Amino acid sequence: MRILVCVKRVPMTGGRIVLTEDEQAIETKHLGFTVSPHEECGEEEAARLVEAHGGESVVLTLGVPEAEEQLRDAMAIGIDRGILLETDGEEWDPEATAAALLEAIRADEAASGSFDLIFFGNESADSGNYQVGIRVAHALGLPCVTGVKSISVDGGRARCEQETSGGRDVYDVPLPAVVTVKEGLNLPRYPSVPGRLRAKRKPLDMRTPERREGDVRKLRLKLPPGQSSQAEILGHGPDAARAVVEVLRQAGLVG
Repeated sequence: MRILVCVKRVPMTGGRIVLTEDEQAIETKHLGFTVSPHEECGEEEAARLVEAHGGESVVLTLGVPEAEEQLRDAMAIGIDRGILLETDGEEWDPEATAAALLEAIRADEAASGSFDLIFFGNESADSGNYQVGIRVAHALGLPCVTGVKSISVDGGRARCEQETSGGRDVYDVPLPAVVTVKEGLNLPRYPSVPGRLRAKRKPLDMRTPERREGDVRKLRLKLPPGQSSQAEILGHGPDAARAVVEVLRQAGLVG
């Protein structure tokens, strides 16, 4: 079994996100970097499936040279090798990104055989983009299941489950297939010190893709409104007691 995981280097998901003045990108000078929680689950699932069924796992990203760190982290948990498509740091739109990934996938398959599964995160953790995995699946002519929270592989088929408001939708698709996964698919392991040492020796293929201009145009990014919290001082010392009782009464907690 051959499995590919496509990831993206993004700012730390717990950090405070600030946009650049032109609202075209995220200001990253004060942020660390990682991959999204969705993609961490994709890496973990690829490692588990290869451990269970044998074969090879590959992690692929399009990004700056520093994205090697994220690829090495993936290899430290068990991914066999990595592919880095180097860019100058400028954000690529979904159409250009999908085209670059598609070219790398076809080149790797020509050299090593077809991938049985291609994992993407359901959306990127920075700009919230959902398109790339679907575009790649369409170009390869493969079935695609999105928003997956559970997956099992048996007899050349994948059983994928989505969570819905009424329960779960189940899709049974033939392999090869493209699957976009969500956080909660599994519990990703942390890279160990021996794993990090092994990752330094694993092969990493670096290439420079040609950017293809497409029809997708980004107008601007928009941050969703944050949830602000407020505190009201009801009083000081014994004088606040009546006010506290009144607040509890309004909340229906006292008669």
